[in-house]
Amino acid sequence: MGQITVEKNVGGIEGLCVITPAVHGDARGYFMETYNEREMKEAGFDIQFVQDNQSMSVKGVLRGLHFQINYPQCKLVRAVRGSVFDVAVDLREGSATYGKWYGVELSEENKKQFLIPEGFAHGFLVLSDEAEFCYKVNDFWHPNDEGGLAWNDPAIGIQWPDVQGEYQGTPSAEGYCMTDGTLLTLSEKDQEWPGLEKK
Repeated sequence: MGQITVEKNVGGIEGLCVITPAVHGDARGYFMETYNEREMKEAGFDIQFVQDNQSMSVKGVLRGLHFQINYPQCKLVRAVRGSVFDVAVDLREGSATYGKWYGVELSEENKKQFLIPEGFAHGFLVLSDEAEFCYKVNDFWHPNDEGGLAWNDPAIGIQWPDVQGEYQGTPSAEGYCMTDGTLLTLSEKDQEWPGLEKK
C-alpha cells in the first residue's frame, strides 16, 4: 500500500533526500505509511533507526543547528502538525559540498519527509502558530556529545524565510523577527553556537 517517492541528492548535495509517502484519502480522511523498511531498502537506504523523537514548538521558534560530534546521527524528519522550514548543512570533511545548505518546507499538508545522513548539522524554523515535529534517528542521544553551528553564520548564508531585522543575541523587540512581527525564539545554547570556521 506504500510506494514512496524519493527525490535524491536535493540541492546538489549527495545523500540529502526528500521523501513523499503515498497518501490514500477518501470521505473518511486519509491513511498513509509513515515508514516502511522494505520500501526504504528498495530505494537504496539501509538504515537502522533506534529512537523516535517528537517536539512541539510555537511560531518563530528556531531550533538548531545541531549535530553530534562523535556519535553522528542520520535523521528522518517530518512535521505532523503545522509547518516548519527545515535545514541541513553539510559538515562532512572532504565533501565537495562542505558548508553548503539545503532547506525544505515540511508540513502536515505536504507530508514530506527529509532524510539527512550522518555528518550534517540540522535545524528548523517554525512557520505556523504551532508545529509538532517528529524525527527518527539511527543513534541515541548523547548529551555530552552535542555540537552546533550559528543559525545566522554568514559563511553558510542560510536564507531563512520571512526574517528581517537585526539580531541582538536574545529575542527582543530589537531582535530578529518574522515579517508579521513574530519574534524569533532561540535557546541560550542555540544563540551561542560558533560559526563554521570555529566549530
